[in-house]
Amino acid sequence: MRDRRTARVAIWAAAVLVCCASPGAAQLRRMTRPKVERPDGPVWEVMRKHCTTCHGIDDYAFYAQDRAGWQKVIAEKHKAGEADLSEQDRNLLLDWLASKFGPNTKPFPRTYVPPEISTYFTDPEAFRLLNRSCTKCHGLERVDKVRKAAEAWRVTLVDMRERGAQLSDEELEQLVEWLARVWGTNEDK
Repeated sequence: MRDRRTARVAIWAAAVLVCCASPGAAQLRRMTRPKVERPDGPVWEVMRKHCTTCHGIDDYAFYAQDRAGWQKVIAEKHKAGEADLSEQDRNLLLDWLASKFGPNTKPFPRTYVPPEISTYFTDPEAFRLLNRSCTKCHGLERVDKVRKAAEAWRVTLVDMRERGAQLSDEELEQLVEWLARVWGTNEDK
């Protein structure tokens, strides 16, 4: 009986080791953010002036749209007045987006596998990171008014990172743990 159990555990452990050690598993853990090469010239000037103050250009890789689709994405993702571009700038940006991230391209997967953390933020460390990453687009009172469980904070932070918040995977997870501890709920989700 004991030999059978030991054999099953050994087989299970070997299977887990093979799965976790495979290049695909390692790649999945790293596939959290695409890296988009920025354009040069007039397109970059339009992006620098109108886009990158609130989000990075890596966000574009999550989509594969035609020109009309890109126009809709821009309209849906911005509040009134946020994406006010001249007709010339809008056409330049839409043409570049449709050519670089058009319907014949493959969008980057929105996969996030949280890494385990071994160090935890103190209050001053967490506030420094919040000030560095969040206050470029909104004030901290927005964070202070919300109470969420860890998983809900994770979803919010991954979304904010997709919008341009500069957070490494480790910083994101440390912040999730801190936010859930300080501004969390008693709920699991």
